[in-house]
Amino acid sequence: MPAANAAAPVKKNSNFQAIVKRLFQNRGAVIGLIIFIVLALAAIFAPVAAPYGYEEMDLTNMLSGPSLEHLFGTDELGRDVFSRIIYGGRYSLSIGLAATAFGAVVGCAIGAITGYFGGTLDTVLMRFLDILEAIPGLLLTICVSAVLGSGFDKTILALAITSIPQYVRLLRAQVFSVRDEEYLEAAESISCSKFRIITRYVLPNSLSPVIVKATMSVAQTILTAASLSYVGLGVQPPTPEWGAMLSAGRAYIRSYPHLIMFPGIFIMITVLGLNLFGDGLRDALDPKLKK
Repeated sequence: MPAANAAAPVKKNSNFQAIVKRLFQNRGAVIGLIIFIVLALAAIFAPVAAPYGYEEMDLTNMLSGPSLEHLFGTDELGRDVFSRIIYGGRYSLSIGLAATAFGAVVGCAIGAITGYFGGTLDTVLMRFLDILEAIPGLLLTICVSAVLGSGFDKTILALAITSIPQYVRLLRAQVFSVRDEEYLEAAESISCSKFRIITRYVLPNSLSPVIVKATMSVAQTILTAASLSYVGLGVQPPTPEWGAMLSAGRAYIRSYPHLIMFPGIFIMITVLGLNLFGDGLRDALDPKLKK
């Protein structure tokens, strides 16, 4: 028994090291991770990285094109577009990470409970989720956001609420696949509490697909948040969130395309980086899925 107990951590460490090794052998995953880290560091250290404050105006230099003084040009109030994009990363990345984390935690908790216990609660909840998932995701998010109102915090809440059903279904399916395993029967035979069984045995053995899903959902959440801001339901100007910058610049799209081109490029790069990393993480966690 002592030997078996001592071998368990070694096996876990060995599995973790193998996953990390496969992850960093994937060139796309490494590129995606580098992109995300660079963007995150730029957002965190925005006061250092940005040459101007995001509200700093120069009314004598409005709507100027890209130049050495203003790399991405200026907007209709003479604010530096490059600086606003750097600061805007704080809002866009925070929305993506916070909404995904909140939705994943709540969804996984519900999915673990309903998947493990089953019964009437599980049946009723699944039928309710069927109704929600019959509504297109973006339309549902718009409806929830319209009820909650616009703003940074409310955008996070709206995106988190509409992402919960995906995690409930995903973790519930994973729990179904492990709940009849011998180690769970052994835990029940020694009178482990239901809470301990779920948190110590069920969840750790069900989280791999959730981690991959969450990684890729950050990219989708950032894109959806930008869409909400663009139609006036998310973060609103003068906050320099990337979608809000697109919304503010659309009136000048013909004459001054740089106002929407550069925020759009940063959204695209962020989504690309996170998707590359998510694909690599999926392949590292389950090499059988790699084609």
